[in-house]
Amino acid sequence: MYEARFPDPDRLAGRWAEDCLRRHAAGPRVLDMGCGTGRDAAQLHAAGRTVTGADLSEAMLAHARVHHPGPAYVRADLCGFDLGRAAFDAVVCLDSSLLYCHTNDQLDGFLASCRRALAPGGLLVAEMRNGAYFLGRTDLLDTPSDNAFSWQGTAYRSTTTLSVDRTAQLLRRTRVWTADDGDEGDGGPSSVEQRSAWRLLFPQELRHFLAAHGFEVLELHDGPGPRTEPPWRDGQLPGSTTDADRLHVVARLISSH
Repeated sequence: MYEARFPDPDRLAGRWAEDCLRRHAAGPRVLDMGCGTGRDAAQLHAAGRTVTGADLSEAMLAHARVHHPGPAYVRADLCGFDLGRAAFDAVVCLDSSLLYCHTNDQLDGFLASCRRALAPGGLLVAEMRNGAYFLGRTDLLDTPSDNAFSWQGTAYRSTTTLSVDRTAQLLRRTRVWTADDGDEGDGGPSSVEQRSAWRLLFPQELRHFLAAHGFEVLELHDGPGPRTEPPWRDGQLPGSTTDADRLHVVARLISSH
């Protein structure tokens, strides 16, 4: 259902990540942290890299092993993981996965884990929402967004409401999934409410955290990227602003201590 609701038929996210890795001459061993269904990990594998996909969800990992074979898939928590010292040449963290580190301690845990996992000179490539976008802007908060799609013969609708928790510096999301499975016996379509949140990170704040963990920022920009409008195209170089609603970072590990 995730892939039906959030399709990426052109594998833009994986191709964008591969472009970053190639432009900065990353080695072949890649950890896709927060890999979800595995489609980005599989894209990086298809590009010739040795990929490990890691996620906290066993259901996502089970789907990945069946539908996106090639990478190795392991269960790990991005807020703190140990998959071997200097075992990777790059860590990739796409689609706001990094923002599930809600607290400073969790973010420190993620970056310390990346530092341990990366070989000297290794890269961290991440793509996420941009906290700075919400300074004075409410367009994403004012009206719930609706999306309708079909999966395995059933019609689904998702209604998403976003709100800003300024004290916790979180973007909170409530999403109601409704399935019209044709069974009117219970009085109507069935629904499930899902609650989650992302850390609202600001560009200079992210620079500070990365520097504190021994990373040099090579790129930090709002686009183009796989989820920008217009989306990234092959060969496009990174921009120079950090004002729009997505944030992209490439950083190199310069100190493992």
